Amino acid sequence: MTQPQEHAELPEFTLAFPGPLRDRLVAAVLSGAKTTTTSLLTEYERGGEPLPSPGRRAVLPDSAGRPVAVIEVTGVRVVRLAEVDPVHARAEGEGHTTVAAWRADHETFWHGPDLRKEFGDPDFTVDDDTLVVLERFRVAERLPEGGGAALGG
Repeated sequence: MTQPQEHAELPEFTLAFPGPLRDRLVAAVLSGAKTTTTSLLTEYERGGEPLPSPGRRAVLPDSAGRPVAVIEVTGVRVVRLAEVDPVHARAEGEGHTTVAAWRADHETFWHGPDLRKEFGDPDFTVDDDTLVVLERFRVAERLPEGGGAALGG
């Protein structure tokens, strides 16, 4: 089975790096527990990519690159890391009950070797003034089990 043609042109909506964390995040999206995500603004700037905007649709891949859902962005805000609110943190669906717990987990990821390697900066860190992109989204369509061919890239 191949990816349906109407989804072939959609960008990817990737969460974390392939592996256990991505698997947990994708499961949380599919269960409805995760309806927000946070990215570093510098990720978009370094990649030369435009910020997401409401109405944008993208394909959510699992760790094997299989498309599992089509996501529609419903809201986007760019704020200082210190301004992330409890509603957003809870809606990330990772079980955080406080912004402090949410931030600690995210800082572990952002200060981790995978992201530092991707950035080519072994000393990369975030602080209160780091700009983050807060996305709110919904599952617009669940794709059939095995969703089709693995996505490239």
